[in-house]
Amino acid sequence: MGIRATAVVCLGLVTAQVTAGCASAEDTSVAATAQRFLSAAGDGRGGPACLLLAPEAARSLDDCEKDIVSAGLRSGAIRGVDVWGDEARVRVDGDTLFLHRFPDGWRVRAAGCRPRPDQSYTGQPYECEVRT
Repeated sequence: MGIRATAVVCLGLVTAQVTAGCASAEDTSVAATAQRFLSAAGDGRGGPACLLLAPEAARSLDDCEKDIVSAGLRSGAIRGVDVWGDEARVRVDGDTLFLHRFPDGWRVRAAGCRPRPDQSYTGQPYECEVRT
């Protein structure tokens, strides 16, 4: 392998490592927001939980601080994080959350979501307790 080929391979490996590092930093940020939200809602702290909701999701609740606590959301082990640009999905034991990246950080757009496999063809494969 010539010097040019070696440089291209090395540059490719460095780029792959940097890209992987950015992806895992995003995953960590998304997962942390989801855990803070679920922890606050599950512990009866409606105010902090509502602050982590996307504005549309908070407005969809009649009384955000009360309704978010009574939704029965609980934190659990993170089973998976998927990030697509400004959108993300976090799978937790018994729950799925959808988040959006706003200028001030990640916010929860939908929570308390459960798969509806029989409805996936309609474009609404999840039923959510809280949603925009």
